[in-house]
Amino acid sequence: MPLSRFIRLVSACLMAIAVAAGAGRALAAGEGAKTPAPAIAAAVAVEADGAKTRFRITLSKAVMAQVSLMERPDRVIVDLPEVAFHLPPEAGRQKQGLIASYRYGLFAPGRSRVVMELAQPAVVSGMTTAPDSTGAATILTIELTRAEREEFRQAAAESAQGSKGPSAPPPVQEAKDSRPVIMIDPGHGGIDPGAAAGSSQLFEKDLVLSFAQRLKKKLEESGRYKVLMTREQDVFVSLGDRVRAARSAQADLFISIHADSISGGQDVRGLTVYTGSERASDADSARLADRENKADAVAGVESGEMPDDVSDILMELTLRETRGFSHSFASRLVGEFDSVARLNKNPHRQARFQVLRAHDVPSVLVELGYLSSQKDLDLLMSEEWRAKMVSAMAVAVDRFFATRLARRGAAAVLP
Repeated sequence: MPLSRFIRLVSACLMAIAVAAGAGRALAAGEGAKTPAPAIAAAVAVEADGAKTRFRITLSKAVMAQVSLMERPDRVIVDLPEVAFHLPPEAGRQKQGLIASYRYGLFAPGRSRVVMELAQPAVVSGMTTAPDSTGAATILTIELTRAEREEFRQAAAESAQGSKGPSAPPPVQEAKDSRPVIMIDPGHGGIDPGAAAGSSQLFEKDLVLSFAQRLKKKLEESGRYKVLMTREQDVFVSLGDRVRAARSAQADLFISIHADSISGGQDVRGLTVYTGSERASDADSARLADRENKADAVAGVESGEMPDDVSDILMELTLRETRGFSHSFASRLVGEFDSVARLNKNPHRQARFQVLRAHDVPSVLVELGYLSSQKDLDLLMSEEWRAKMVSAMAVAVDRFFATRLARRGAAAVLP
């Protein structure tokens, strides 16, 4: 297709989307809404030219962009205000020039991010915005130039100075509530999609968010619990912020929901419950924890050990007790799941998951199944199966808190 025709088509798409968005804003305005609509990204083009590669993104309006570099792995991070990405499913999957692949998505409320994985070290040698040939759209161009390792390392170090990932807002302080607090953590989100089901556009982040919302509703029905979530929309939340949210809310139980994918074909399937441990129970669990612990890197966030505000001795004593409660709840989950779900051959495992690091909050990570297994995927998409799973988890929660609920009003933080 000639370039001029391509540009006209993109401009026409942008205008059509803008008209539709405008109609939606008109309706919202009638309700008093004042939030401006996000910019729309309608196309991306990558142009390789020898030692240079140009990344061009077509936007419905000009935006402010901030670019930084990160090592291990080598990445270019492009931070933007909120952008609605209307790009084809295959965008970013193929290597082109210095860019091995790229991903994009909502990074935090009001903020979006593009992360480019580099095929070799490169620095940002230019960034421009200019109207397209029709004047209906703006093209943001980021030029990368091949660099030596030391030059890239220095540029990345300079980028890191003063650069921090988004922090979860502190929870709103409410009137004292004696009910147990349960924090549900839908894994991944935003720019971090998690696992994908084959070549489809079905991502782990969406499946687990839907399941978590259903579990929250089920637990709230009884009125016995105060139920919170680390995210309630398709937004990125760092591993550290998930743990901090649970501790800040003084959660009595933390449940992280995942649905991974594994190389091993259709034969590897079944539900698994994980608890935290410095030493993994098996090699597969260690590999899974290592992969999940890289979630921050996927979103272009430096991850490190989470600081704590208690002494090492006190933390160690509390951690031992907390892990005992974690194991107790995991055992109850496995017991309830056994009658309604296909369990993994070793359904309760342990590994050093960063998201299970809160020393004073009993925590488990539930792998609902593997997206790499068609049988597991079919179950995950089944309304009947999800309803059974949610009910089983609610029963396990009730049994975990049975003693505390029987003596409502007791001051103990843990069950």
